[in-house]
Amino acid sequence: MNGGPVSGGPVARTPRARAARLLPRTLRARLIAGLLVLLVVTCAAVGLATTAALHHFLVDRLDQQLADSGGRYAASLEHAGQGGGTDTRAQTPGTLGVRLLDGRATAAGVVDGDADDADWPNADDRVTLSPAAQQALAALPVGGPARSVDLGRVQGHYRVRAVAGRDGDVLVSGLPLRPAEDTVERLATLELTVFAIAVAGAWAAGAIWVRWSLRPLGRVVGTAERVAALPLASGAVTLIERVPDDDPRTEVGRVGAALNRMLGHVGDALARRHAVEERLRAFAADASHELRTPVAAVRGHAELALRHPGAVPGPVRHSLERIDAEAVRMGAIVEDLLLLARLDAGRPLAAAEVDLTRIALSAVADARAAGPEHRWRLALPEEPVLVRGDEHRLSQVVVNLLANARTHTPPGTEVELSLERAGQEVRLAVADDGPGIAPELAERMFERFVRGDRARSRSTGSTGLGLSIVRAVVRAHGGEVDAASRPGRTVFTVRLPI
Repeated sequence: MNGGPVSGGPVARTPRARAARLLPRTLRARLIAGLLVLLVVTCAAVGLATTAALHHFLVDRLDQQLADSGGRYAASLEHAGQGGGTDTRAQTPGTLGVRLLDGRATAAGVVDGDADDADWPNADDRVTLSPAAQQALAALPVGGPARSVDLGRVQGHYRVRAVAGRDGDVLVSGLPLRPAEDTVERLATLELTVFAIAVAGAWAAGAIWVRWSLRPLGRVVGTAERVAALPLASGAVTLIERVPDDDPRTEVGRVGAALNRMLGHVGDALARRHAVEERLRAFAADASHELRTPVAAVRGHAELALRHPGAVPGPVRHSLERIDAEAVRMGAIVEDLLLLARLDAGRPLAAAEVDLTRIALSAVADARAAGPEHRWRLALPEEPVLVRGDEHRLSQVVVNLLANARTHTPPGTEVELSLERAGQEVRLAVADDGPGIAPELAERMFERFVRGDRARSRSTGSTGLGLSIVRAVVRAHGGEVDAASRPGRTVFTVRLPI
């Protein structure tokens, strides 16, 4: 086995294709999705801006408190136990004081807010800083602005400021960031709740509003669908459908007005086309009917002249034979045109039980006699295949298909007629292994006066009406006919309801 792609297997979808499948497809869904996206982006921007502003404001307040305190609590650590203590009850609970000497903390304390003793030191206020915390504090610029540091899981985040001491040491004062962080977190939680409710409400209201706003567009779509369901390809069609919304002040109104104008033009064109077709059908029927008599008269006089008992010169006899042959050919054309005109007019055909098996046997026998150089095959079921219709016209369908295969294939071609019953329909197929149908004729082969051979001579040419009659008769019986062709294989398939 080779490693190439296997045809017919599942097609790998690109990420872009998969993403496109997830996007909303309808205009209503896209509008609502766009509204929600804009609202979510707006809420996120507002939330981020307010939380950032609040966080900045609270940190500024902590920095101001540190600047106003002047490091009094940290200064008390220089002479702890010498009567120079500081009233810890005047400090904010959680206030940090650290005395650094040579980069190491010689004393550290945090006001717990519950001390009754007004002087330092208080055993409950003592804390021990980790080496990493001491290193972070030692890195603070003396006399510089306040900074945020992480003092570990016990103390948490602090806003600290370092000042120079009187004994060559560094005094660090700090205030906890936890209250500010809790406040910002509560605000963020509140904003998420409010924004979620706002987005849900906007989704519900937006869906109702968009649905109401797109009602005119829905009416335009409904009108277009009703017009598309009309049988515009054949028959008399009256286009009474119009879009009710044609207000030129709105976009949908302008579309509706343009669609109404287009429907008016299409209706006029269909009416004129139908009138022309009716006149052509009437002309074809009348002309065919009127031509039958003179054609019959010409043929009769030619036969009478050929039966003259006297001597008839050879050239005259040849001319009379040609006149008789062409009169027969013209009579067949007239009959075909008259049949098509009657079928176009919708005249009903005979309705009786028809044995298609017997018709197939007779048609192949006649075709074998007319084209002995071809190889004829029959594929029939064991039981007779019966349908309801016009026996003469159905026989004409089979004869025309076999004659078409005989005329347009070279000698030695195998032609097979098969008949089968498939479900609620009967399928009759005529297949040959000839050269096939030219691509430029494949889509027009059932039109009138379309010939596979452009020659117009009696020996090789054709009128181009045989397949047109096949389609007209089959459709009059409620069926369909189609063809599939490629070099070496051409199949005409007739489907008739049982």
